[in-house]
Amino acid sequence: MTSPIQKRPVTNPEDMNVAFADAYNSNNIDNLLALYEQNSILINPNGGKEQGINHLRFTLENLLQLQGTMVSKNIYCIPFENIALLRAHFILHTVDNDGKSVQLQGHTSEIVRMQTDGSWLYIVDHPFGADSLKDHPIFSS
Repeated sequence: MTSPIQKRPVTNPEDMNVAFADAYNSNNIDNLLALYEQNSILINPNGGKEQGINHLRFTLENLLQLQGTMVSKNIYCIPFENIALLRAHFILHTVDNDGKSVQLQGHTSEIVRMQTDGSWLYIVDHPFGADSLKDHPIFSS
């Protein structure tokens, strides 16, 4: 199901990571949520599984509170029929509580699915899928 909020549908699965960074940089929660199917799964910073747009909202709103600028580059896209497995490298530039510039980065793992209109949406999003949560700089402090 395509979200009515999404303004520019993602038409190639390998473009999802750039679309996520663009949505993040817009600082608009609706732009982020528009990239997910209604019943999708997001792994939160504690390693827990959230399912459904209403549950994803809180974690994504917390991410927006970092008030940074993100760049995300697709490392690989493995399509199979109407799904694709993705891995990306992201860099998030923000500032800490003292106003000092901070650069956070990591590797993601995601599964996206083609919608009936040909666009792609996340069905599983693991923002730290290739990183250990306990060692991740966002959560280790």
